Amino acid sequence: MTTRSEPEQGRPDPGLDAIMSERRHLINLAYRLLGSLAEAEDAVQETYTRWYAMSRQQQDAIESPGAWLTTVASRICLNLLGSARARRETYVGEWIPEPLPDGTVADPADRVTLDESVNLAFLVVLESMTPAERVAFILHDVFCHSFAEVAEIVGRTPAACRKLASSARRRIRTSQPSATTPAAQPAGVVRDFKQAWEAQDIDALIGLLDPDATAIADGGGLAITFLRPIEGSEQIARAWVEIARHRADNMTILERTVNGQPGLVAQQDGVIVTVFAFEVAGDRIKHIWVVRNPDKLRRWTTGWGASPWAP
Repeated sequence: MTTRSEPEQGRPDPGLDAIMSERRHLINLAYRLLGSLAEAEDAVQETYTRWYAMSRQQQDAIESPGAWLTTVASRICLNLLGSARARRETYVGEWIPEPLPDGTVADPADRVTLDESVNLAFLVVLESMTPAERVAFILHDVFCHSFAEVAEIVGRTPAACRKLASSARRRIRTSQPSATTPAAQPAGVVRDFKQAWEAQDIDALIGLLDPDATAIADGGGLAITFLRPIEGSEQIARAWVEIARHRADNMTILERTVNGQPGLVAQQDGVIVTVFAFEVAGDRIKHIWVVRNPDKLRRWTTGWGASPWAP
């Protein structure tokens, strides 16, 4: 990040603490907009670079530095979303948002608040939206900005932004599973899945999966995994039994929190090499997301994700 090495007459910048206090908010915003913490950090760094590229007089003329930072970060993310679509056309296999572990980080300013707006199921739906829909929806519905403020950021009218957010909400509603059975605790369902998987009990696995369940994996061409989604409870169960049969002796499956939800990880020689996220509808697993791309697992191998969700 670029800063002025010598503030006025060598004195500290009196607004530095206030400016830097916005970092966590910007990281949280950018991660929800981009689905990648690495890209979110780059976007926030670029935001601060632009702030410190201005003169002190230009900065002092800005009535609300926090609003300015949010506007700039959102516009950077909007541009990145457009280019990301082109990049993902050449991505090897399926692209899944970067999963986040629960736990502590070295700098609290880089910690993402884990709530329902960052679970993998929600982020995957966001990926189906246009960049403008995603920005309008996240800014208004998640971060409570007015449509007038959203309009200034995306360069459209407030009425147009209202339609964008409404369209995004329809996508969310359409994607939400309709449970026909009483809701079970997701942690219990995931734990039962782990036990059935380790026992290679194909019938138990089928019973824990929705008949129309899907499993999607992301290796990014950097790790071996299945390239196309697996559909159907029986097909997924058979695939997971095959995984168990060929699993290395030094690999263990552990219960971990993934984006605030119960999940699993595969650990080999003490290093997490795979993260499994789940969407549970009723008492069945509806979706499984498997992330093996090592570029998306860096937070899991540098001190995060050490705390199991199991009691």
